Amino acid sequence: MTNFLEVTRDGAVLTLAMNAPDTRNALTGNTAIPEFLAECDRINSDVSIRAVIITGYNGMFCSGGNLKDMRRYFDDELTQAQIAIEYRTGIQRLTRAIYGLDVPTIAAVNGPAIGAGCDLSCMCDIRIVSERATFAESFIKVGIVPGDGGAWLLTRTIGRSRAAEMAFTGDMLSADEALRIGLVSQVVSSEDLLEAAQKLAARIVRHPGATLRMTKRLMRESQDSGLDTILEMSATMQALAHKSPEHREAVTAFIEKRAPRFPE
Repeated sequence: MTNFLEVTRDGAVLTLAMNAPDTRNALTGNTAIPEFLAECDRINSDVSIRAVIITGYNGMFCSGGNLKDMRRYFDDELTQAQIAIEYRTGIQRLTRAIYGLDVPTIAAVNGPAIGAGCDLSCMCDIRIVSERATFAESFIKVGIVPGDGGAWLLTRTIGRSRAAEMAFTGDMLSADEALRIGLVSQVVSSEDLLEAAQKLAARIVRHPGATLRMTKRLMRESQDSGLDTILEMSATMQALAHKSPEHREAVTAFIEKRAPRFPE
């Protein structure tokens, strides 16, 4: 069996490209989840990685769950309790791992992002898409709910009203519609998509890795914490940042009117 993910690295940027065309990069019924989990563990433990791009090959981002694999849930011997455990120990671990990555993440969406595929893009910090990209929170279409945490992810990405409309209708959105509602930040040609994502990643990774990780943590915590909590976290992290050699180099470079030289 071939790997679900093709992993490449360019300096401080790691690219995870899904490559399972037979299932349109479905996340279940294959090795997708353990491969993603292993890569996320590696990313968080490697301080030289400063940004991650998640994309797909063959004009497809991700079709979500494999519907053919879901037919086994029809088996009367598989109880509801067992199904719930499968979600907790399967796709929900993927959600926690990708959403919880310490470094900035970019979803480069080059085609349909359906169901859990749409949610996978929302696990990332930034979404850049080609004009061929489409999005659908389509669980309702097949009589199920967003078992991967999509109700939480999508609401925080585009707001309650628009997320509810997507989840209650299951309707497909074009790339331009996704841009209009703030689901994505850029729409580019399919030929330019990966290059656009790489250029954005390059703008990110020119900055100190430790500071990037702290900034991401603050932004993620801010979604669910009160102002007082975030102010306290900010003070603590800022104290660490002020004592870092990267801060010293950045200030010195600014005063000397030169580009900073950060360690790899």
